Amino acid sequence: MKDLLNQLHKAFDNKTRLGIMSVLVVSDRVDFKSLKELLGETDGNLATHIGHLENAGFVEIHKQFIGKRPNTSYTATPTGREAFSKHLSALEELIRRQ
Repeated sequence: MKDLLNQLHKAFDNKTRLGIMSVLVVSDRVDFKSLKELLGETDGNLATHIGHLENAGFVEIHKQFIGKRPNTSYTATPTGREAFSKHLSALEELIRRQ
């Protein structure tokens, strides 16, 4: 059991970060507004958690203008996808052992 617990990644122990990665691994790219609405988070809270995931190398931020309006979108990096997959596999194995 201890070996599985060690496979859980600290970056995903927060429900918002878990939600962000869950959305990003099944989507090519998601903009801030859509992510905010899907997760029901405030601007500041969402931005803080995305920043943590970016610092860990799990999320890439894309900034562009659509017309004259700024648009920020996000993708999961290959490293982020791999770490998240390992995290989910460890959770699934913990559940199976119950």
